[in-house]
Amino acid sequence: MEKDSKIYVAGHRGMVGSAIVRELVRQGYNNILTRSHAELDLISQEAVNDFFAKEKPEYVFLAAAKVGGIVANQSALADFMYDNMMLEMNVIHAAWKNGCKKLEFLGSSCIYPRMAPQPMSESCLLTSELEKTNEAYALAKISGLKYCEYLNRQYGTDYISVMPTNLYGPNDNYHPEHSHVLPALIRRFHEAKEQGLSEVTCWGDGSPLREFLYVDDLADLCVFLMNNYSGNETVNAGTGKEVTIRQLTELVARVVGYDGDVVWDTTRPNGTPRKLLDVSKAAGLGWTYRTELEDGIRLAYKDFLTNTMRAER
Repeated sequence: MEKDSKIYVAGHRGMVGSAIVRELVRQGYNNILTRSHAELDLISQEAVNDFFAKEKPEYVFLAAAKVGGIVANQSALADFMYDNMMLEMNVIHAAWKNGCKKLEFLGSSCIYPRMAPQPMSESCLLTSELEKTNEAYALAKISGLKYCEYLNRQYGTDYISVMPTNLYGPNDNYHPEHSHVLPALIRRFHEAKEQGLSEVTCWGDGSPLREFLYVDDLADLCVFLMNNYSGNETVNAGTGKEVTIRQLTELVARVVGYDGDVVWDTTRPNGTPRKLLDVSKAAGLGWTYRTELEDGIRLAYKDFLTNTMRAER
């Protein structure tokens, strides 16, 4: 990409999209194109086609998505599948029709099988059954990834995909029911501290292993890959390090300053038992993460405290 290349970031108000915009600005890119949902409904094929025909972006970061934690994924299966598949296909297809030089599709590590060998390499995709609690979202993301691959193979496009591990950081969603585990814990422990509660209840038994990547590190990788990688196979984005959910709760409680007890509700689902990405491919390309987990949680908690709109969601 040139510094004045026309770059469209889809989903620029979300956690990932806003981080990509910050990174592009930090690196001196000066022709960044964005549209809010009110300005452009990505689920509308007509609206997306009109936008691409008019604006002709040269590069696209497709970070827009309908996302949520276990509760949201289980309660809105059809919505997660439909919304994500429609917006992905609309943007990718319109980019191809309008001669976009390069597109980068942002997926999720939930695309990999529930019982995939650990750490999960890019090659384990579609080798066995998905995790049922987020199957609809995973199927949509797999479809987007594969559509990019098929366009490359059939039409010679240069469309790539990135599969991040669990993300957190500025502009996260702190909704008490619809957020992912780390921001949900930040809110729960903060409110427990404010209310003087003696205990906090968490789902499952705390045994699942998870990996977490600070979103600004992902954005750095996204720009790096746009400039340095081409290929049909996706690229994993992670740290290569994991913690149990129990360890994560202890870490978040310490950062927030909550000193009460944690009670585990074992009637609630754990989700996938382990989910660690093999990040050797990104490392081989010359990239590695920068932000350690505790440092990142401190930055995320600061965002929670200072971003009133996000804290009240």
